Amino acid sequence: MTLNLLAAAGGAAPQNQFGFLEAMEQGGIIAWSIFGVLVIMSVGSFYILFTKLLEQQKVMNQYKNVHSGFWRANSIKEGAGKLEKNSAWRQLVDDAVNGEEQHSRMNDKLEAHDWLHGTLARSEASVNAKLAGGLPFLASVGATAPFVGLLGTVIGIYRALINIGLAGSASIDKVAGPVGEALIMTAIGLLVAVPAVLAYNWLQSRNKRIAEMLSGFSTDLLANINSGGSIKPAAMTAASTQQAGKAASTAPASAKATTGAAGASRTTTTSTSPTTGTTTSTTTTKR
Repeated sequence: MTLNLLAAAGGAAPQNQFGFLEAMEQGGIIAWSIFGVLVIMSVGSFYILFTKLLEQQKVMNQYKNVHSGFWRANSIKEGAGKLEKNSAWRQLVDDAVNGEEQHSRMNDKLEAHDWLHGTLARSEASVNAKLAGGLPFLASVGATAPFVGLLGTVIGIYRALINIGLAGSASIDKVAGPVGEALIMTAIGLLVAVPAVLAYNWLQSRNKRIAEMLSGFSTDLLANINSGGSIKPAAMTAASTQQAGKAASTAPASAKATTGAAGASRTTTTSTSPTTGTTTSTTTTKR
């Protein structure tokens, strides 16, 4: 008997007819189509975010090898072997080497300089274009996702008005489903658009930082080639000067230590003769 009462109580429990799936089912194929478009936008946005983030981080990590290995080489060709293949920095160096070879075939020095500068500029532009790939999709999602959700909102409100007109009264059971569907579409549109806009701005700022690195590196390459290898980045020059200063400051310190040690081992003896009154000094050095 107790089981029968529990079963009757369970059967009498009200069912929730205003959930997400219920609202989408009431919306029909139009609601599901709009929801599918928003899901595709969201998945594509996060895919681009993570892939471009890994690509940017790889380029930034490779930049450390430029200062640690490339500029310490005796020539650009030797330094190119210390960079990773198919990297942005190796591409700049290879293009610079090719430009230098073409540089030697030109008679006008000014024209040769402009040619080399243009070669490096084209190489920078190709790297920046590759890093910017996929960002227009993020911008498009951030700009259009709220309106796609708004389309679902408009359709949901329109269906609610139709139900009110057919029923002749604005009862909650007639408008709750379509209005709930409208609010859900608005929320989903915002949830898709906001991460896309944030990801676009963040990736764009990181691309600008990488573009500054590429521009500085190409400028150093151009100066190094035109000077025959005598001009290197200021950071490398400062490091060399600092090492030379440390070596110079270490040498006098050693000399002073040696002199002090020698002076400490010297013994001076002074004696006065009682007969003649003559004073004699004798110095003995022990090694």
